[in-house]
Amino acid sequence: MTEPDSPSSPPVPVAIVTGASRGVGRALAAQLLAAGARVLTLQRRPDPGLAGPGLEAWACDLSDPRPVAERLAQWIAALPPASVASLSLINNAALMAEPGELGPADPAELSAAVRVGLEAPLLLSAAFLRASAGLDPVPRRLMHISSGLGRRAMAGAASYCAVKAGLDHLSRVIALEEADKPNGARSVSIAPGIIDTDMQRQLRSADPQRFAAQPQFAGFKAHGQLDSPEGCARKLLAYLARADFGAQPVADIRDAG
Repeated sequence: MTEPDSPSSPPVPVAIVTGASRGVGRALAAQLLAAGARVLTLQRRPDPGLAGPGLEAWACDLSDPRPVAERLAQWIAALPPASVASLSLINNAALMAEPGELGPADPAELSAAVRVGLEAPLLLSAAFLRASAGLDPVPRRLMHISSGLGRRAMAGAASYCAVKAGLDHLSRVIALEEADKPNGARSVSIAPGIIDTDMQRQLRSADPQRFAAQPQFAGFKAHGQLDSPEGCARKLLAYLARADFGAQPVADIRDAG
């Protein structure tokens, strides 16, 4: 089979997905691969069950994002332009500190959550923009997986709310900076809805004495209100492919037509 970056191959979509070892990230990577894309995944431990001729998986620590961003810039810069139909970065990886009030929270957990959820997307986005600037006229898109909690504060989830609010504002800034550039990158920070992931399990199994919203999250599961990672990934990729992607730098998948 012809390698994805062979000069004789037609150009294909190229996507970078963080946090692709499970949940929505894994579903995104699997569906991109199934559609014929070349996919680079970044996660602490790659899933050996995720495979395909277009897959490259890096085992990396996004709580120490600077060397990962530097490596990504080199990887993007080495892409043969004629092999790339489009280039996308999906900042999906996130950590949640143990639910509970901020004061007693573990400082190490808080630091890791902010570094993985916000510092890493910031540095990876900068590397993406810098290294891909010469790929004109290849469309470039950044999708940051945000949350309704980035727009509505919830007691007991300070680091998660702060990270997601930061992603929303990061997307707004990128959109402003890229708006008037030839072939400027498009950026969207998107809330994906409520999904049955490990993070949801963490929330609904939290101590209700420390996390007052625990019954609400348990109710989402009990009443069948959670989307599957696969269903969510399909919606996100459909949004990524929209002709008007980036028209609104902050979006909610539940509002998408």
